[in-house]
Amino acid sequence: MAVKIRLTRMGDKKSPFYRVVVADARTSRDGKVIDSLGYFNPLVATNNLKLDKEKTLTWLKNGAQPTETARTLLVKAGIVENPKPYASKKIVPKKKDAKKA
Repeated sequence: MAVKIRLTRMGDKKSPFYRVVVADARTSRDGKVIDSLGYFNPLVATNNLKLDKEKTLTWLKNGAQPTETARTLLVKAGIVENPKPYASKKIVPKKKDAKKA
């Protein structure tokens, strides 16, 4: 079972409010969730973000993969230090070029 940390949309029309949740990757955006980690309100001037750090770290250690948007929020909250670009693709570092003869 692939587990993702992602956002689920709440709120009225044209006034979005997001919850940061842990869910099975196969469920719909607003479908069944396993655990709720916090919330994010983009309409507030300060971009109100609140996350439970202990729960989030526990899920990350257990193998939950955050989506790109969730990863940027985790960086903003100070839970993850360096964001990994393109989580679905493996990034292989370049090998040092040997001197060509």
